[in-house]
Amino acid sequence: MELIDRFRAGDRRALARAITWVENGRPEAAELLKALYPLGGKAHVIGVTGPPGAGKSTLVDRMALGLRQRGQRVAIVAVDPSSPFSGGAILGDRIRMQRSLSDPGIYMRSLSSRGHVGGISQATGDVVAVLDAFGFDTVLVETVGAGQSEVEIVGLAHTIVVVAVPGLGDDIQAIKAGILEIGDIFAVNKADREGAERTVAEIEMMLDLGHMGEPGLNRWPAEGPLPGGPAGYQGLERLDPTGHHKDVDELPPGVTAPARPGGGAGAGGEGPGGAPTAPQGPGGRHGSVAPGGISWRPPVVKTVAKDGQGVEQLLDRCLEHLQFLRESGRWEARQREDAQARVQDLVARLVARRVLDRAAAAGDLPRLTEAVARREVDPYTAAEAILRRHFAEPPGRPEEPIS
Repeated sequence: MELIDRFRAGDRRALARAITWVENGRPEAAELLKALYPLGGKAHVIGVTGPPGAGKSTLVDRMALGLRQRGQRVAIVAVDPSSPFSGGAILGDRIRMQRSLSDPGIYMRSLSSRGHVGGISQATGDVVAVLDAFGFDTVLVETVGAGQSEVEIVGLAHTIVVVAVPGLGDDIQAIKAGILEIGDIFAVNKADREGAERTVAEIEMMLDLGHMGEPGLNRWPAEGPLPGGPAGYQGLERLDPTGHHKDVDELPPGVTAPARPGGGAGAGGEGPGGAPTAPQGPGGRHGSVAPGGISWRPPVVKTVAKDGQGVEQLLDRCLEHLQFLRESGRWEARQREDAQARVQDLVARLVARRVLDRAAAAGDLPRLTEAVARREVDPYTAAEAILRRHFAEPPGRPEEPIS
């Protein structure tokens, strides 16, 4: 395929065409992604999410410029709200990223959410894979500003930056479930506004409920008291799947759980050799506070994106989190998790497409949907009937009409 040869040669027009094929679901996109897959797996994907008006686009613009100054090639994927009529992106992010767009080492692409909830579009993962294969060192993914339900980015990005802003009028915004549970780094943007210190304090209070240690990467000593706990503390912090402390009946011999106001120690599992580990969820995602282990406590960074204040510190934290992922083995674990999720998603989409195409060609799909609309058949029975005929039976076998 000529496009693949041009892509491998670093032709940006070929890159743009490849992304267009993927975003529009062109028939050639599958073969293209197959050919490009061996080239990827190297880029550090940083997701930037947060509520509308938090200044995400301006912050991403500054982050891209900062990474370029560090010698990196940077790609930006900006997911914009989609038009309810044409389905296209409104392209507001391009207006706010004029500085980075003038740099030849930065590539920016706007994607329409196309009505997909969760902050990213259905094609975002494939677009990131294409940019990764092209050789970008870092891919910045900015989600739609949709509020606390933008959590799908957790399945795409290695490092997630949650952008908060003072003055939203909600005193407990920082401790709500949802978007604020997925952050690896918190950026309090527009920190020159009144109330910035209070917003930082609220986020730190939330982090105190589920994390020990200093902000950033923590290496815990193999012997002796663990720093950060009460005087003489010899135990380990253990978390339940929500990232909060949980009472347990037993701990490993010689391990003492820390005393916590109004709560117990926390439950975890066991790793190789019986070493205690934190479970999945916010605790497992950020490591295990155990003798000889390492963990990550999400830091809070104050930024003023329009002036570039705090952006270098934010980038330092992003690179420190990448170091944590590699040192803890979570980079490789993430690759395996992504592979499994990707295969499962593709199987589900391919099966659905083939079954529906066969049902439509046989006339069963329009006939049954019409029956469902007339309330003669319920949708569950109709779906089961289509699956029995068009999924269980091999192609080419004589088929009996569905009653």
